[in-house]
Amino acid sequence: MSEITESGERLARPLIRLAKLVGVGTSYVGMSHDYHEIDDDVLIEVLAALGIDASSESAQLIAIRRILNERYARLVAPTVLHIAGSEDRVLVNTGILDVPSASITLENGEPYQGTIEVGPGDGSQAYDLDGTFISNAAVVIPADLPIGYHTLHVKVADRVQDATLISAPDRVDLLDPMKGGSLWGWMAQLYSIRSSNSWGVGDYEDLKTMLVDAKQKTGADFVLINPVHAAEPVSPLTPSPYLPVSRRLINFTYIRPEAIAEYATLSEGDKNAVDGLHADTEPLNGDSQLIDRDAMWRSKMHALWIIFKAGRTAERQSVFDQFKADCGSDLEAYATWCLCYDKWGAPNGEESNWERKFNRNSPEIANLRKQYPDTLDFYRWLEWIAAEQLSSAQQAAKDAGMHIGIMSDMAVGVHPSGADVWWNPERFAKGATVGAPPDMFNQQGQNWSQPPLSPINLETTGYEAYRNMVHGMFARAGAVRIDHILGLFRLWWIPENRSAMDGAYVYYDSDIMLGVLAIEASRAGGVVVGEDLGVVPDHVADSLSSHGILGCAVEWFEQCDGVFRAPSQWRPYALASVNTHDLPPAAGYLEYEHVKIRERLGLLTGPAEEFEAFAKAEQDAMLAMLVEQGYLDADFAEHREDHEADIVDALYHALKGSPCKLLAASITDAVGEKRAQNQPGTNNEYPNWRIPLADAKGNVYRSKPSSTPPVPNASPKSSIPDPLYLPLTSRVVKRTVQWTVRRRGLKEAIAERRQGIASP
Repeated sequence: MSEITESGERLARPLIRLAKLVGVGTSYVGMSHDYHEIDDDVLIEVLAALGIDASSESAQLIAIRRILNERYARLVAPTVLHIAGSEDRVLVNTGILDVPSASITLENGEPYQGTIEVGPGDGSQAYDLDGTFISNAAVVIPADLPIGYHTLHVKVADRVQDATLISAPDRVDLLDPMKGGSLWGWMAQLYSIRSSNSWGVGDYEDLKTMLVDAKQKTGADFVLINPVHAAEPVSPLTPSPYLPVSRRLINFTYIRPEAIAEYATLSEGDKNAVDGLHADTEPLNGDSQLIDRDAMWRSKMHALWIIFKAGRTAERQSVFDQFKADCGSDLEAYATWCLCYDKWGAPNGEESNWERKFNRNSPEIANLRKQYPDTLDFYRWLEWIAAEQLSSAQQAAKDAGMHIGIMSDMAVGVHPSGADVWWNPERFAKGATVGAPPDMFNQQGQNWSQPPLSPINLETTGYEAYRNMVHGMFARAGAVRIDHILGLFRLWWIPENRSAMDGAYVYYDSDIMLGVLAIEASRAGGVVVGEDLGVVPDHVADSLSSHGILGCAVEWFEQCDGVFRAPSQWRPYALASVNTHDLPPAAGYLEYEHVKIRERLGLLTGPAEEFEAFAKAEQDAMLAMLVEQGYLDADFAEHREDHEADIVDALYHALKGSPCKLLAASITDAVGEKRAQNQPGTNNEYPNWRIPLADAKGNVYRSKPSSTPPVPNASPKSSIPDPLYLPLTSRVVKRTVQWTVRRRGLKEAIAERRQGIASP
């Protein structure tokens, strides 16, 4: 079924016409291919979130006329897309006898010197705009226009109007090693992987070590980490990395104080104070049950203040000043929000709270900034230090020989009371949040609580906020994973005070948003991965592929009607993995941890026995595929309880049998962890994003500096197995990982297992 199943009578209704006019879907097809039509009251509330009154039929008719008048009254759309290397036609509204002209100012401020021709329009019927008939013509954007964000100047008679002209490459090119083969890397939750030098939570220095060791010890070319977007300035910190306060800035709670240049020049008293605060966090490193961000941050923030107040050399201050200038209003927005949060407390949604009472232009905000200039600069400084340390980690990865290095994760949205929303509320829909309709993850649907970006504001501002965000991510990463990339095409909007099931899809201009990704990735020489799991229409998959954007192939999801596809049949343009952060690690999944969690938390809409039977049938089908394809011994499948590690091995060997351009192995699978990092549809019911890395017996993992020299990259004829298999080979895992991880750390374990496996 598809949207065309809506009746002619329904399609003729003013409400349906209005919704479709502004990109609000009035029906959809769910995961089970079931067809749904959106209720009128839901459509009315979604339209209200877009700033459109649709409360009655008369209001709907007025809105339709107003929107059409506005579109025909303008000369050109506020944002237009051009594909570099080809000619594109941009429609211009004109009078019946008018001929437009155009010029272009390039991104660098210089005029485009080429010729811009004018041609006929699209032949559509003239529109009656209050007695004036509006037709259209086209200006032809030349094929040789360079890539970038330019300004198109359009003139018709005595009217002039500008538009943002985004000139993008047609696709993101694969890295050279990916063109004829594949690259592989690790997936890791940064906060969960701690070293003996951590402050209770994994940090940017731990990331640097992980990257270098991943390359030198296992041959990996990237590490995919959780989002490191900006967080709250003081406790309590939001556990979920997918609910940041800003996607433009990065998380300064991951700073390693001792890695700051000024730490080395502290006075003896200040250094002792910092070291003492670090010692206070040491017990946190030994907790295998929960990550305690708040305790960590209370100590670390005090230490960072000591380092900040110690000052900087003139040279370092100059670098800091340049950073502030480069970040501009985005940094001021975040630093000011942090200052308000620090001095006035957390936003709480009440009308008397500062978040509701004041905005960026309020005199009270200006007075607070004047009252606490040092604290305001402290928050700017924290962001600078975080950016330095994250950049240093990426540079270390590249210096070690990684082709990609950091693969950053971009969250779907931001916290409704965060800096982005407070400083720039006009960028967001008011009265709606994003989520997902019922699916395999949660039968009750999901509400992620983030307010969606307004597609109307994006268009009128030249997608500036989105452009800056993507640019910032590629500044410190070799690849970007877009969580829920379907959101660049459509987002499930849920009106306030409604369940996640009572929403509607709102559509975005995916061509422009993918064009921005192509510009930034191409300029950085990077890779784009789109998390496209769940219900993905065929045209979305086709669009991603045509733009050179990789999707995601998760082994446990690669099935059709209960039969798992052989890895050889998977699509090449994908990042392939055994599991995701929304599933338990491989060992946990084999033990039905996902069933136990959902039953325990009451997340099932049907009988538990039914879901358990489904999970058992799914596992049977997976094992059948592994046996049929030669990845698993049939006897191991028959006696699976005794061969769990062998099955995990087989899952990873199967992964390597795919044509996918990127392959990812999970750190949790390497050490035998069974606990899930996240259970969709829960908040405090399950300790989401607070699970530290531990082994199968619950023994905490802390990495330690390794005395083992780096293992050189194996030649094709080497007896050393493919590195993807090394940390996951069952027999070695069963014999050595559990005690080795506990006593000597992951790096030693990997090196020891390499030697064991490579032996004849």
